[in-house]
Amino acid sequence: MTWKYHFCILFLFICSFIQGQNDTILRLQEVLVSDSQLNRFSNSQQLVILSDSVLKRNKSSFTTLLAFHTPIYFKENGAGMVASPSFRGTTAQQTAVVWNGININSQLTGQTDFNTINGNLFNSIGIRAGGGSVLYGSGAIGGTIHLTNFLKFNSPTAHFLDLNYGSFSTFNGNYKFESGSEKWATQLSIVRNSSDNDYEYIGKNQKNENGEYYNNGLHFSIGYKLNENNFLKFYSYWFDSERHFSGTITVRSRSKYEDFNSRNMVEWLYFKNRFTSKIKLAYLTEQYHYYENKDNDSYTFGKVNTVLNRYDLNYKVAENVDLNAVFDLSQNVGEGSAINAEKRTIGSGSFLWKHQLTSKLNYEIGFRKEYASVYESPFLYSAGAQWKISDYYYLKANASKNYRIPTFNDLYWQGSGNPDLHPEHSIQAELGQSFRFRSTSLTVTVYYIKLEDMLRWLPTPSGIWKPENTDNVNSYGFESVLDSKINVGSHHFQLNATYSYTISEQAETKKQLIYTPFHKANGSIAYSYERMTAFFQALFVGEVFTSSDNYYTLDAYQYSNVGFEYHLGKKNNYQIGFQILNIENTNYQNVASRPMPGRQYQVSLTLNFI
Repeated sequence: MTWKYHFCILFLFICSFIQGQNDTILRLQEVLVSDSQLNRFSNSQQLVILSDSVLKRNKSSFTTLLAFHTPIYFKENGAGMVASPSFRGTTAQQTAVVWNGININSQLTGQTDFNTINGNLFNSIGIRAGGGSVLYGSGAIGGTIHLTNFLKFNSPTAHFLDLNYGSFSTFNGNYKFESGSEKWATQLSIVRNSSDNDYEYIGKNQKNENGEYYNNGLHFSIGYKLNENNFLKFYSYWFDSERHFSGTITVRSRSKYEDFNSRNMVEWLYFKNRFTSKIKLAYLTEQYHYYENKDNDSYTFGKVNTVLNRYDLNYKVAENVDLNAVFDLSQNVGEGSAINAEKRTIGSGSFLWKHQLTSKLNYEIGFRKEYASVYESPFLYSAGAQWKISDYYYLKANASKNYRIPTFNDLYWQGSGNPDLHPEHSIQAELGQSFRFRSTSLTVTVYYIKLEDMLRWLPTPSGIWKPENTDNVNSYGFESVLDSKINVGSHHFQLNATYSYTISEQAETKKQLIYTPFHKANGSIAYSYERMTAFFQALFVGEVFTSSDNYYTLDAYQYSNVGFEYHLGKKNNYQIGFQILNIENTNYQNVASRPMPGRQYQVSLTLNFI
């Protein structure tokens, strides 16, 4: 199938991605967040902000939350183990995770393990579909996941405690505190997760051995209002975990993996008349210890410390025109058992233009150029428009060039690293339409991504594996999303559903990339009446290939969850809940020879005091 034919398909299917709760995210003097670009420059690409009710009903893992409520596909090396996303047929390294406006993908591996993220530490979780490298840098090819903490001034003191216990001795505890006055705003979140994770393999006289894990997370943020035009903010995040990596059906494991991440950022916000200025200073750390035998003290390790400086200036040229300039300078210092101490410096400049041309038509343009000490980065751009044809019908279009830089492992791994690598880069486009009537919306997204110089580790004639810029990949497909809310007196119904069809193939062989399903669908329905809520969730994942020649496969699977919640107290500030996960006791794998859990149970108690 030629490139021209692919592009014709793009025009035949108009596309978009559901917009949910898309209120203005920067409310000065009331609510302050660190990532104003998330809404300001996303008009031509749709943004989903997951609702509080969705977040509270999916407490088991961040991976499960996104798998059941977005088109993103995940593969896990067993429950609680390494979880890798595939967004629009791209790899895990081509999905960027953004914490309060800054990209936090690992400098060692280039990706984020989604089982090391605890969604309870954040006020808001957003999903931005499509290319975003002009705004968020390396890896923002398939899409970006946004973890945001916002500070509320002039808000009452509130305490929130959520306790969950379930099968396999799985425990989740979450405490939150927030308070705000005219001058100060504070927020604190503490999370603990743990599990024996010793589930039985369905149909086999065998258990998931060596799969136990725990993780602890803490987030603290504080803001101070110097005067009407100046705010100071500080964000701090700490996460540590220990996971015993479970083996496969045929091979046992005794390994253990410890990782510790920290992120600290100071921000000064100044705004007056037409100018809004932000200065960010951040210090990020990532570190791991890997034990081949958990009973021995011998381990391998890797760590990277990052210092980031960012200046963000927005100028309102006119009432309907915004100009934004962002300058970044970062330095990464890394070392490890197989990596000599290395340092790299990266600087970049981005320019963004947004114009509300008429009351129904707006467009946005962006450019980015990056300079690195160890490789040459491409010139990046993005352009998009949104056309409101009527109150019920929207059209959107976007095109961009995006990239992903080589990691420390790619460049510096002893005996295998390749210092001559250059970044992957992609050209992509999407078109869209969205139908909205009252509280119901239906959207369809069609996209095309042409990726060049994909980084892969390949064997050399001497038998040593080394990274090379080799493959070209074409990804195309469509996503459809339905969202509806119906209220009949005291009866409230909410329906959400997504379906995605994805082709992601090597340009030369026309073979589908491994662990990329052609079909993925999920849906949920919730019913509330007075103090009671009941909900049902379902997930379907189609067949995937597990070998590059598309010979070996994993079967399609589907399973569902059901839950019940009841509110108590005069102010409904107590809640008890019960869930059954995988109610069909489905026997499935999303990585070969690594079965996932069958039927599970979970009870919860929530206390909320204001």
